[in-house]
Amino acid sequence: MSKLLRTPEERFASLPGFAFAPHYVDVADRDLGPLRMHYVDEGEAVHGTVLMLHGEPSWSYLYRKLIGPVAAAGWRAGAPDHVGFGRSDKPADRTIFSYDRFVGWMRAFIEQRDLRRIVLVIQDWGGPIGLRLLAEMPDRFIGVLATNTLLPTAEDPPRGVAGWPGPIIEPWIELCRTSDDLPVSEIVAATCVQRPEPEILAAYDAPFPDASYKAAALAITTLIPARADSDGIAQNKAAWSVLERFDRPFATAFSDGDPSTAAWEQVFRDRIPGAARAPHVRIEGAGHFVQEEQGEALAAALVDFLRQLED
Repeated sequence: MSKLLRTPEERFASLPGFAFAPHYVDVADRDLGPLRMHYVDEGEAVHGTVLMLHGEPSWSYLYRKLIGPVAAAGWRAGAPDHVGFGRSDKPADRTIFSYDRFVGWMRAFIEQRDLRRIVLVIQDWGGPIGLRLLAEMPDRFIGVLATNTLLPTAEDPPRGVAGWPGPIIEPWIELCRTSDDLPVSEIVAATCVQRPEPEILAAYDAPFPDASYKAAALAITTLIPARADSDGIAQNKAAWSVLERFDRPFATAFSDGDPSTAAWEQVFRDRIPGAARAPHVRIEGAGHFVQEEQGEALAAALVDFLRQLED
């Protein structure tokens, strides 16, 4: 059985802008036993639940500027940490991680919390995980807001992006495949338009006291379905077959400074019927981590979108 690591709670003390009470739920894993998942849970579900899924190598801290406005608008704001990230348990063996496992853990979280009337907010790996969940349980979801994310199937346009994964993603996959450590906060900083303040960057490092805690952060990038024969391609194509019939509102709010995902915005808008029923905005002055650099603008766009989905 893989060794499980749990980041000491004191690592999360006094993080700037993140005074949210931690919540935990155990999810089952056939090989690892129960795994503790952390999530932020704020506000009342007057209209439903906004489920905000982070990507690599961030955690729920990324959504701190959205949580308050969402709760104030009458929605339950939920921001879980994937297994291996944030305050969630961290298996130390990177070989145990798979795309299917990340999906399965988050599905167990949704089912245990019995979340319904979900508005899915996705960025980076939150997209491939979250959109597969939507495809598996579409009746639980009433809308989506996608920002700086993707759902690859290694197909040419218009079903995919020409030249993807290209000169940004391919070296990133190789770096993670061959490395034993990652400079987490520097990765966040390098993909921002403006370098965040030191105390903010320290908050992104908080879940990882040393390299032994970073197995998921190293493994997840290598799981990107980058070729036609990659694991996950068949599942992503199956998800797209559902999304191509998904007629509930599907909004996009991509940033103006993220070349790694920019072309996917149009793929979502062209292939998903619900995109015709939703607003689409461009968030200016942000790189890949739009929630970090322009969280207030993204929160405003999200709250405007949520008004469309109220009972």
